[in-house]
Amino acid sequence: MAGIKEEKKIYLVGIYCRLSKDDGTDNESASIATQKSILTDYVKKQGWHIAKTYVDDGYSGTNFQRPSFQNMIKDIESGLINCVITKDLSRLGRNYLDCGLYLEVFFPEHNVRYIAVNDGVDTLNKSAMDITPFRNILNEMYAADISVKIKSAYRARFQQGKFMGTTAPYGYIKDPADHNHLLIDDKVAHVVKEIFDLALKGNGVAKICRHLNKQHILRPAAYAAERGETGFERHFEGNEDKRYIWSGNSVRSILRSPIYAGNLVGYKRIAANMKSKKRPSKLPEEWEVIPNTHEGIVTQEEFDIVQQLITSRRLPQNKGGFVNIFAGVIKCVDCGCALRAMNVHRRKRPEIIDCVQYSCNNYARNGRSECSAHNIEARDLFNAVLADINCFADMAVNDEKAVRAIEKRLTETDQSRAKALEKERKKLNKRLAELDRLFSSLYEDKVMERITERNFEMMSGKYQKEQLEIEARLKEVTETLNESYEKSRGIRDFLALIRNYQGLKELDATVINALIDKILVSEREKMADGTVKQEIKIYYKFIGFVDELHIIPTKRWAAMPAKNCTVCGVEYVPGSGASRYCSACAKKIRREKSNESKRRSREQKRIACMNCPQKMTD
Repeated sequence: MAGIKEEKKIYLVGIYCRLSKDDGTDNESASIATQKSILTDYVKKQGWHIAKTYVDDGYSGTNFQRPSFQNMIKDIESGLINCVITKDLSRLGRNYLDCGLYLEVFFPEHNVRYIAVNDGVDTLNKSAMDITPFRNILNEMYAADISVKIKSAYRARFQQGKFMGTTAPYGYIKDPADHNHLLIDDKVAHVVKEIFDLALKGNGVAKICRHLNKQHILRPAAYAAERGETGFERHFEGNEDKRYIWSGNSVRSILRSPIYAGNLVGYKRIAANMKSKKRPSKLPEEWEVIPNTHEGIVTQEEFDIVQQLITSRRLPQNKGGFVNIFAGVIKCVDCGCALRAMNVHRRKRPEIIDCVQYSCNNYARNGRSECSAHNIEARDLFNAVLADINCFADMAVNDEKAVRAIEKRLTETDQSRAKALEKERKKLNKRLAELDRLFSSLYEDKVMERITERNFEMMSGKYQKEQLEIEARLKEVTETLNESYEKSRGIRDFLALIRNYQGLKELDATVINALIDKILVSEREKMADGTVKQEIKIYYKFIGFVDELHIIPTKRWAAMPAKNCTVCGVEYVPGSGASRYCSACAKKIRREKSNESKRRSREQKRIACMNCPQKMTD
């Protein structure tokens, strides 16, 4: 190639071949066999040695987590290969950002030469590399175009009323004659019908769950596992009772799904683009529905009535007008259930927040047999969370030393462990390279008849077993290291985010959802000195739990203004708006009323006894 300085270096080459469904299996020029042939001939002409061949068949170029590609990266890091060759640049990948990262950063850092034969790309040819970024962009545009075409094809089939799911929803089976059509599953259709009937009678999701649990009916995932569908059995390992415990989400998803009224539903979760892995959920009213595609288990009228009943249960705020900004975030530390906001029957308060407390939902439903109250005043929770956010925001802006101390504390263990794991990973990669060389030498000995077939089988089996063990351990080590690196990056992301909230005066749901993953509330605890304390743990985005907060629960009676006792005139702080006596007078009056009540009771018994007919006859 022009512009390349001639080198006599002999390269250890890794040839990489990739083919996805998007590339078209009918195109012989792009087939795996064709790629191998082209690349093998090229390497032979150069007089180099093929160290290893890597093949990813059926993997998209936009995804760089391909098995063989990742194995090639490991071999580069361990020094097994120092040259990578592909048929063209698109075989390496179709994401121009990731391709650029490998071409301009990873390969040069590891002294690896990269060649794309048909595109004339060679990392030793600086002039040819100038146009390579534009090739990457064109490759990604091709992938984007294919993505649009595939999505259009799926949408067209959806518009025709064809069911495109991998498995049929609970209550249905796929038609053996047409897998894009649904038939009612007579074995469990009556369960779906019963769920809708209970909802039509005004029963909520929780009551329906309890009814199904009492009847010992297999939940949808357990029923799918029983039918032989894969991916569901893991939910019940170690606890067979879970097979018969229905969750609120299972019942709610059945009641919400237009499938059961005979309508096809889709596009409930859509990724923003082909690069994004996130698929945010849409509200039911935003789903796309194709009517009358199959036989319904319930009528459309029944389904519509149930939707109205469910919608009427939505409570964006409680009956007193309190907006629960912690909905979905605040949890019980002991049972993990949500804490619900509830009105407390108190005298009038200037603000509704002072009439609300949070309590464990599990305790409210099932009593002390399941959990305890975990009550926390809404005002106390608001104040504690607001103060903690402001503390971190001020620290992120003004106290670099404190920031470094927190970062060190959160990552110190991870960093020391990461160093040990990184050392172990290098050792494992080195051993894998040694095993590859041993395999090559062993095979040569067998061909040259320096060892017997029996010895070859014995030694190769031993090496292969060790290889599998090392590869499994390497996977564990790599995943752990990735988690450690993500945590370090997460701390920086969190500090950059929370700086924007310095001087925050009010909390709302937007702030809470932007900064916090969850809040765990413990039960109130009485200390040795008689004071009562309560612990809450805030798990922030990116970094998780940092420090627990110890709060002193507010004594609500102390908020009432002082008044004078109507008996003795002494000033005191009342416990309620109806209070008229100080504590001493209240005790005295209660005692007098009790004595008076007892006296009246004795008098009534005496009169009744005197008027007794038996005594009168005597």
